[in-house]
Amino acid sequence: MSDMITAAILGLVEGLTEFLPVSSTGHLIITGELLGFTGPKATTFEVAIQLGAILAVVVLYWDRFWGLLRPQPYVRFAGLRGIMLLLLTSLPASVLGLAAHSTIKAHLFTPSTVAIALAVGAIFMLLVERRTERPRYMTLDEMSPALALGIGCFQCLALWPGFSRSAATIMGGMLLGARRGLAAEYSFIAAVPIMFAATGYDLLKSWTLFTPADLPFFATGFVVSFLSAWAAVKLFIALVGRMTFRPFAWYRLAIAPLVYYFMAY
Repeated sequence: MSDMITAAILGLVEGLTEFLPVSSTGHLIITGELLGFTGPKATTFEVAIQLGAILAVVVLYWDRFWGLLRPQPYVRFAGLRGIMLLLLTSLPASVLGLAAHSTIKAHLFTPSTVAIALAVGAIFMLLVERRTERPRYMTLDEMSPALALGIGCFQCLALWPGFSRSAATIMGGMLLGARRGLAAEYSFIAAVPIMFAATGYDLLKSWTLFTPADLPFFATGFVVSFLSAWAAVKLFIALVGRMTFRPFAWYRLAIAPLVYYFMAY
């Protein structure tokens, strides 16, 4: 299989799964194993193509991100207040991830640990979906600092590859009283600063693994990741008000044993 096809497949997997509650990291590890694309270079490439997915969210929510720089009257999720909320959400996982970065890469990026995380995350999703409390927060402008920090604490679960950052933040938001659609929307927006920081940190540490000849490989993965993430987020937002997240949980439970038994050994 050519390098460009490998890059395109990984970019497609990244874009389609990054913002869905199924774990993009887990699916990239699994896909990399199937394609025979593993090792430090592969891990850094998988992180780097997240930039394409991040850019897709920035494009889709451009008005919200622009509002952080040029706030408008009567819009509370804007300006310094909006930036503060995003910082509160990013802080817990940033601190923990920085402290445990080497340990996570050394011990948790394997098919077996991904399989366990897929199952644990699925059970978490099913338990949250059983709750019937009426949501207290309906829109981004109703976000509070306590809610933002609470979602940030749940985001720490995503440091376990396979758990899924979006599953952790969406389910965490719902558990803390956010409306389903709000939890999903804020999850996408809050992904940008922490994913950008994590991607930049990994690239800074690993840039010597690559040469100018790798640029087409990276560009292919980046473009495919952007386009597929854009489509996935648009579709997900259109469906989120009409469905629960149980299908994603059952999907995770279905593939977890397959990953564990057929790929871990």
